[in-house]
Amino acid sequence: MRRRPVGVASVTYRKRTEREYQQIGDSIAAKELEQLQSQMEVFKTNLQDFAQKHRKDIRKDPTFRAHFQRMCTNIGVDPLASNKGFWADLLGVGDFYYELGIQIIEACIVSRINDGGLTELKEIMRRVQIMRGASNKQQQQQISEDDIVRAIKTLKPLSGGYEVLPIGDKKLVRSVPKELDKDQSALLLLAQKTGYVDNEMIKNELGWSPERINTATQHLLQDGIAWLDKFGEKESFWIPSYF
Repeated sequence: MRRRPVGVASVTYRKRTEREYQQIGDSIAAKELEQLQSQMEVFKTNLQDFAQKHRKDIRKDPTFRAHFQRMCTNIGVDPLASNKGFWADLLGVGDFYYELGIQIIEACIVSRINDGGLTELKEIMRRVQIMRGASNKQQQQQISEDDIVRAIKTLKPLSGGYEVLPIGDKKLVRSVPKELDKDQSALLLLAQKTGYVDNEMIKNELGWSPERINTATQHLLQDGIAWLDKFGEKESFWIPSYF
C-alpha cells in the first residue's frame, strides 16, 4: 500500500495536487467557453439570415417585431435599439426607437399639466399613433405596446424619470423624476375601479388613520396626480390618468 507523504512533503504534495486540479478545471472551463462562443456565433448567423428573410415583417408587423426582439434579447442582441451599424442597415429601421421616444416625450409633456406626469400607457400609445398618422411613411409602420415600453427604456439616460409603472391591472407611464411612495401607489390602486378615492373609502378599504389619509391625499394633489372635487364637506380625489 502506497503511503502518503507527511510533514513538509505533505504540504508540498497537497499544493501540487491543488494546482493540477486547478489546471484541469481551467482547461475544461476554457473548452466549454469556446464551445459556447462557437454555438452563439452560429446562432447569431442564423438570426441574421432570419432577419434578412423576414425584414419586411419585422418593420411593419408590431407583433412579429416584438417576438423577434424577445428572441434577440435572449442572446444579448438588441438590433432595433441601435441607430447605426449592421442591424440598423439590415432591418432598415434606423432610429426607430429614438424617433418613437421623442414622440412619447411630446405626448407626455402635453398631458403633464393635467395628470402630473402619470399617464396611462394606452393613452400615450393613442397620442403617439395620432402623431405618426401625420406621416404616410410612419403610418405604414404600426407600433405596439411592446414598442412603447422598449422606447421608454431608451429614454432612461435622459434622467427625466421616464418609466412604465404597473399599478394593478393598468400600466402607467411616469414622465417626472419624482418616484411614487407606497401610500400614493396604494391610493392609485384603490382608485382603479371608480377613478377616484375619498376619505371614507380609504378608511374602509385600507384602514388608515385620518392623519395618514390627509398626508397621502395631499401628496397626490401637490404632485398633480389627483384633482380635488369638493361637494359640501365631502372631498373626492379624482385621478385624471384613469379618465
